[in-house]
Amino acid sequence: MREAHGGRIVERILDDNSKENLKKDYKKFTLISLDSDKLQEVLNLTLGVFSPLEGFMNEEDYKSVIIRSRLSNDFAWTIPIVLDISAQQASKIAKSDEVVLVFGDEPVALMKIQDIYKFDKTEYSKSVFGTDNQQHPGVKKVFSMEDILIGGALDLIEEPRNQFYRYTLRPKETRVLFKEKGWTDVVGFQTRNVPHLGHEYVQKTALSFVDGLFINPVIGRKKKGDFKDEAILAAYDELIKHYYLRERAVMAVLHTEMRYAGPKEAIHHAIMRKNFGCTHFIVGRDHAGVGSFYDPFAAHEIFDKFPDLGIFPIFFKSFFYCKRCAGIANDKTCPHDENSRINFSGTKIRQDLIDGKVPSEQMMRPEVSKIILTFDNPFVD
Repeated sequence: MREAHGGRIVERILDDNSKENLKKDYKKFTLISLDSDKLQEVLNLTLGVFSPLEGFMNEEDYKSVIIRSRLSNDFAWTIPIVLDISAQQASKIAKSDEVVLVFGDEPVALMKIQDIYKFDKTEYSKSVFGTDNQQHPGVKKVFSMEDILIGGALDLIEEPRNQFYRYTLRPKETRVLFKEKGWTDVVGFQTRNVPHLGHEYVQKTALSFVDGLFINPVIGRKKKGDFKDEAILAAYDELIKHYYLRERAVMAVLHTEMRYAGPKEAIHHAIMRKNFGCTHFIVGRDHAGVGSFYDPFAAHEIFDKFPDLGIFPIFFKSFFYCKRCAGIANDKTCPHDENSRINFSGTKIRQDLIDGKVPSEQMMRPEVSKIILTFDNPFVD
C-alpha cells in the first residue's frame, strides 16, 4: 500500500470539548455559508481525501498550482482547492481571524484565515481546463465565482450525515479495510456512469495484476444527462453481487463534484485514490473529459509530466465486443475487422434505457439493466 500524498493522511477534527463549545458560541464568529459542493471540499480537506492540504489554498499554493501544477512544497497538484467570497464579505475579515463555515444553519468547520486575495478567472480557466470558453461547464462555474479567495487551515466541527453514509469511507478507513483483506496492491476505478461490459472488462483486466479492486464512484454535482448517484450505486451493487469475488472487490463513494478538467483532473483523481490507499489507478479514454475539449488520450500523456506521483496509472485505449471472438477484446488481442466489432456506445445504451429497453447483453449485464430500469428517470435533469 502506498503512503499518502505528502507522506501522511491529514485529519483535522476538533476534540469533543472544543466541538461542544463552538456549537454553543459559533454565532459570535463571522459566518461564511457553504453550498453543497464547498461542503464536500471541507470534508475532503479535513478527512484526508485531499492530503497533504490542510485547508483552502493560500495565495502561494494557488499561484504555484496555476503556474506549474505543483504545490509550493513541490508536491504534484493540478486543481485549485479554493473558497471564494464576495468583496463585501472580505471587508469584514482580516488575516489571522477565525471564521466559522456553515451549511444551512449548522456549523461545519472552524477556519483560521491565512490569506485574502484576488484571482484571475481567465488564467484559472486556461490553466486548469485548457480553455476560457464558457461552453465548458468547469469554465462556466469559475466565471460564476466571487472575486475574492480566502485561504487557511480548517478544523472540522461536525460531519453532516449524508444519504450515502453506508457507502462512505474515509482514507484511514479504506487503508484499514485493504490491510484486513491482505491487499498490498490495490487498483482504483473512477466512474460517474453505470457499468457496462466494457467497464467490467477494464476492471477485471486490471484486477488480474493486483490484489484488490476499489470501485470509487463520484457522488456529487454532475452535468445534465449524467446518471444519478442512486442509479450508479444500485447498478454497481448488482454487478458486484453477481459478477465479482467479494474478497477481491469493494466499493465506496468519493464525495466530490466533477470538474470535467480532462488531463488535469485525471491527475487529481489519481492523487485522491493514492490517499485512499490505492497503488494503481485506471485511466480510460477521455478521462474526465467533456464534449470535444480534450484529445481522447490527453489524460494518458499528462502522467509523463508527473513521474513522482506515487501511484501507477493503468491505461486503457480501446476495447469492444467482437462477435467472432464472442467476447470483449482490444486492438492487441483481436485479429478481426471492424465488421465483427461492436463498439461500446454510451449514447446507444442511454437511449435504450430512456426508451425503457434492456440494452443488448453484449453491452450490459441484464441484472444491471433491469435495476436501472426500476428508476423512473435515472438521469440528472
